[in-house]
Amino acid sequence: MVSLTINGKSVRAREGAYLLETIRSAGFDVPALCNHEALEPWGGCRLCLVDVTRAEWNGWKKMVVSCMFPVEDGLIVETHTQRVEETRRVVLDLLLARCPDAPLIQKMAAEHGIERTSYERNPEPTDCILCGLCTRVCDHIGVSAISSVNRGSGREIAPPFNEAPPDCIGCLACAEVCPTNCIPYKTSDYKRSIWGKEFEMLRCKVCGKAHITVMQAGYYAGKNGVPGSYFETCDACKRKVMAEQFAKLSSGARG
Repeated sequence: MVSLTINGKSVRAREGAYLLETIRSAGFDVPALCNHEALEPWGGCRLCLVDVTRAEWNGWKKMVVSCMFPVEDGLIVETHTQRVEETRRVVLDLLLARCPDAPLIQKMAAEHGIERTSYERNPEPTDCILCGLCTRVCDHIGVSAISSVNRGSGREIAPPFNEAPPDCIGCLACAEVCPTNCIPYKTSDYKRSIWGKEFEMLRCKVCGKAHITVMQAGYYAGKNGVPGSYFETCDACKRKVMAEQFAKLSSGARG
């Protein structure tokens, strides 16, 4: 275990943990937009910056990205110093200029005293904050159907050549992980559409509800060697069957 101090509070953390998760576990709130517990840290949004120092540094401090900075024994962390807060306000001010109509950005900016951006407002407002979560989760799954394209103010998240991505399996992981809900999709018991591509839905043979796309089931079956029959039943029905089996086993054991 590692011992450190966060905002004057003595904290113990596991070796190899990152500051952000340790700070939050200690009960302190630090904003972050590009961080997700299921993905490796990226440090793209810069909102989770904190000041760190050590007793032997004689008052000298440095700002670090807490989601990527590992805990260290004897580290002294301050999460809301003046310069940290000023830096966060600059980031949120810029995000508000890019995404002036995004409710999440409006809320976070207001919490930091920003009601209106001081920069030129984006003439083509978007809710995409370029956090990279969607592309990273797509890569993590192994599909890599979307990516960031272009540079500067024209940078965006898109499939190759802005056409329906052939590798997309319609899993909706990108849409689910998006913090501003800016990836549109439509889904029903028969079909799903996202990124300009349509998918046939696989319906549970027990309850009849659609729970996965046919292409997604084929991808996981081929990648992990899972039998195709596994996907014929939805997770809810699988749990119900398992519960019934456990109940029978427990009843038999008591008898």
